[in-house]
Amino acid sequence: MLRIIFLQLLLAFFINQTQAQVGDVVIRFDTAGAHFTESLSVGNGRVGALVFGGTNIERIALNEISLWSGGPQDADDEKAYPYLNSIRNFLLAGKNKEAQELLQKHFVSKGPGSGNGRGANEKYGAYQTFGNLFIRWTDTLTKVSAYDRTLNLKEAVATTVFTRKGAEIKEEVFADFVNDIIWVRIKSSKPESIHTVLSLARNEHATSYAKGNKLILNGQLPDGKDKGMRFAAIAEVSLDGGKMVAGGNQLVVSNANEIVIKVSSVTNYDYENGGLSDVDVVRNAERLIEKAGEESFDKAQSESTGYYQSLFSRSSIYFPEERSVNHLTTNERLIRYAGGSNDPQLPVLYFNFGKYLLISSSRPGLLPANLQGLWATEYQTPWNGDYHLNINLEMNYWPAEVTGLGDLANPLFEFTRHLVPNGMKTAKAYYNADGWVAHVISNPWFYTSPGEGADWGSTLTGGAWLCEHIWEHYRFTLDSVFLRTYYPVMKGAAQFLQSVLIREPKHGWLVTAPSNSPENTYIMPDGFRGQTVMGPSMDMQICRELFNACIKASNILNIDEEWRNELQRIISQIAPNQIGEDGDLNEWLEDWKDAEPTHRHVSHLYGLYPYDEITPWASPELAAAARQTLRMRGDKGTGWSKAWKINFWARLGDGDHALFLLKQLLTPVRNSGMVMQGGGTYPNLFCAHPPFQIDGNFGGTAGIAEMLLQSHGDDEVIRMLPALPSDPGWAAGSVMGLRARGDFTVDMVWMNGRLQTAKVRSGKGGICRMFLPAGMEITDLSNGNVIASTSGDMVVRFETKSGAEYHISERK
Repeated sequence: MLRIIFLQLLLAFFINQTQAQVGDVVIRFDTAGAHFTESLSVGNGRVGALVFGGTNIERIALNEISLWSGGPQDADDEKAYPYLNSIRNFLLAGKNKEAQELLQKHFVSKGPGSGNGRGANEKYGAYQTFGNLFIRWTDTLTKVSAYDRTLNLKEAVATTVFTRKGAEIKEEVFADFVNDIIWVRIKSSKPESIHTVLSLARNEHATSYAKGNKLILNGQLPDGKDKGMRFAAIAEVSLDGGKMVAGGNQLVVSNANEIVIKVSSVTNYDYENGGLSDVDVVRNAERLIEKAGEESFDKAQSESTGYYQSLFSRSSIYFPEERSVNHLTTNERLIRYAGGSNDPQLPVLYFNFGKYLLISSSRPGLLPANLQGLWATEYQTPWNGDYHLNINLEMNYWPAEVTGLGDLANPLFEFTRHLVPNGMKTAKAYYNADGWVAHVISNPWFYTSPGEGADWGSTLTGGAWLCEHIWEHYRFTLDSVFLRTYYPVMKGAAQFLQSVLIREPKHGWLVTAPSNSPENTYIMPDGFRGQTVMGPSMDMQICRELFNACIKASNILNIDEEWRNELQRIISQIAPNQIGEDGDLNEWLEDWKDAEPTHRHVSHLYGLYPYDEITPWASPELAAAARQTLRMRGDKGTGWSKAWKINFWARLGDGDHALFLLKQLLTPVRNSGMVMQGGGTYPNLFCAHPPFQIDGNFGGTAGIAEMLLQSHGDDEVIRMLPALPSDPGWAAGSVMGLRARGDFTVDMVWMNGRLQTAKVRSGKGGICRMFLPAGMEITDLSNGNVIASTSGDMVVRFETKSGAEYHISERK
């Protein structure tokens, strides 16, 4: 018993070390940001800001997650369905060229769709910046010194410090999780030394003015040729000492000791209906300021940070500290790391930043994180800053469950539910099918139509892929109330896929048609290069996953027995995964060549990750084919593509290759004017697609967790350190609070690359399956009894009780 107590103390010691470090929770700059990829991001899931830290003109770019141009539209072509049989017949006859030509004419959106990714002035719309809070310092000639700008991920506060004329100026910015506003405080070590001009500004579709101690910005975005979303922001300014004068659209501050600015931002977006409400946005912005009342900056920050930490502290990773890097800027650390220098805490910093971004850009009851999460400085964001459903939106939520933040995926679940009504109309218009469908792109107006180009926009599994997250949330939480709520969404997506299956002639397999493998191109033996096919591998994998999930869910909920049996019969007839002559996994129904062998999408490995039908232990031949596929695809790619490959290699148990890809993802990328160079990581740790896409951050975070803990597969065996690299920087460390399927929480410590001790907490009880290394044993901490012991590596199975803890250690 004393030995168990000692090991528990060892576990607690390692975990508590995370409280004393800065290398894994601080992003640092020693200059002001020249581009938003050098800014510091704060957010509370609804409002956000990018802090540039200027000493002449400070720019704080403002965001609100619902600020979109455009509006609801009817983009379904009701005349499309009559062409479906002709398209399918061409495909069945091997005439893909003719099928694709017909598809391009009729299976596209009615109208301009997303405007080729530039839909800000179309009905589709675009996510946009809210505007900027400018703080112009009166003294712009005196040189500043001792400049330091940091984002503390533990506190969720961005701080800029510099010295001018002997006065230390300190600016603090945070997004308030309690009062739902942005706070800014500027204070000086010298009395009466703050002299600034404050303004709110937006380049288009808005006006601003100053009144009393407030700055007001009010505007309305276009909805195509009509008027669309209304929005307003208010910045209320209070001073300690000095005076303030309003004039035009500015507040002039002189001789102040301290400035506190409270910024509220609102729109008239209706979250429940995906439309616009008739509300007074200026008055609503005023109400948020009034809600904060006379509360002090320090109290508001303390309460907000407390709420944030209740989420951030749910899980953690600790690697031993490399103190020599603590004085460096984050970009200097990235450069050193890319050059081969030791910095074991940099991956942990990246992991913590991923958690921070998810907490800061996704809040229950609101819209999900978009392509840029919450942060944008543009009026025409890249690809409209929308919701891409062929990996990007899904990747945003890959780390949610494993890090204990599954409740923050609520916006994704609700977004998926809201797609159903439009998706049912789209399913009828194009396929005359039951259920609902969403294709490749979507927006806050719940767009489900194909894109304006069939070569990329006709992928028909976007909605079904979203349903994977619903089922995964159940697997992690065993929340049957949740499952019952969202089961109809899963069922509708499965019914659609069921409706569009046809029987291909060569083997008699059931396949989807028409479809494509996201954004990729094949070469047929006759030389035709195309995208339109029947039965791409990813479609078939998603069909199996969703059908099996619905079968299990209907069993759990004790409903739909007849339909369940029908799905069971269909699954056995779906086209299987196939291994090609090169030993790789086929991407298409036939073993065709890739037009771009190193394409960024690796969609045919969906069955390896995020789905789990391909595993080294249950399907070794398919796992070997997946490995060969990855070798052929190569390690290069966009930021999010590298992140996906980290997860692939982790699932294959190859920690060294996963780490190699992580280092590739952490390759420093700089802006070169308006041209972005290479995929990797910007100085503020935003992922470079390029340009910035936040999915790579989230995918990389999930990949780090996947290297340390896995629980996938039909048996959901907990596997600790399944892909631990041999790199010395990973040889020792600890984990606290990572989640495993079956509602288990895992803490563990390892040294010299070997598990030393671990603790598993059972949330709801039931059977736990665990891969136990040789020479380890499991003790029930409620009574001290050893319930499993191994002399060799093996999977053990034991019954758990709700709330009970189980200790893993070396055998006595």
